Amino acid sequence: MDLGALTSGLLTGLREGVEAALIVSIVLAYLGRTGNARFASRIWLGVGAALGLSVAVGALLFLTIGQLPSPYEQVFEGITLLVAAGVVTWMLFWMRRQAAGVSGELRSAVERVLDRGGAWSLTALAFTAVIREGIETSLFLVGQVEVASRTTDLGAISVLGGAVVGLAIAVAIGVGFYRGTRRIDLARFFRWTGIALVFIAAGLLSGAVHEFIEIGVIRFGTGAVYDVSSVISDTTGVGGFLHALVGFRSAPEALVLAVHVAYLVGVLGLYLRPLRVGPVARPERRTAGS
Repeated sequence: MDLGALTSGLLTGLREGVEAALIVSIVLAYLGRTGNARFASRIWLGVGAALGLSVAVGALLFLTIGQLPSPYEQVFEGITLLVAAGVVTWMLFWMRRQAAGVSGELRSAVERVLDRGGAWSLTALAFTAVIREGIETSLFLVGQVEVASRTTDLGAISVLGGAVVGLAIAVAIGVGFYRGTRRIDLARFFRWTGIALVFIAAGLLSGAVHEFIEIGVIRFGTGAVYDVSSVISDTTGVGGFLHALVGFRSAPEALVLAVHVAYLVGVLGLYLRPLRVGPVARPERRTAGS
């Protein structure tokens, strides 16, 4: 095995798989904790469809064009990032509304939402989370396989083997998160998973802005605010992990950083503010003659 190619594939699989694994585990844990585990099959339907499409796209790219040329790769990436950010944002505020009934009416409220088609929305969320990472992984791995295969006969196998190990670690992280949610109270679960989704969505949105800057669709705020790549890179190690999870960049453009911070401040503020509870109706007093 080629150790360099193996490590490269492992980091790609881990980096691209963690975010999807965490989002899917959040959704599954939520359904389980609210007595709606029977809808988990729809989540797995979205995951399975996304995995199948990702493998098909990867195979097609490998057999035909190798990788999407610029600017089509960036256009695809930017659009899918925007869609994913929108779906994740919708999901966290949906969870917040349902959390308001955690004291007794949560189960019936979730039942009503799911009966009105919410379960299929969860399927769309799972599909979006996985398809973005899956096709991204296919693009990266096809490029890595082409490079590695030119240097050694085992290069391609090493890259793919490393990717499988990385994806397995990402799945293990998601499973660990899912099991851990069973040990905390439901109100705390809603609050902290919602905050985690805010940070994930901020990375998705700022990532979309970065992609559009790369292809020249956005032409302002393109200069780097700072560059700490010599200390921590966003392509390898801890930096690469944080890049996949929350959109960390070692040299962010001004607009990318502004969008990231603005989303965090604005959405966290909206998410953490207390929900308005309507006045409680008091029973009418009956007079002796009524």
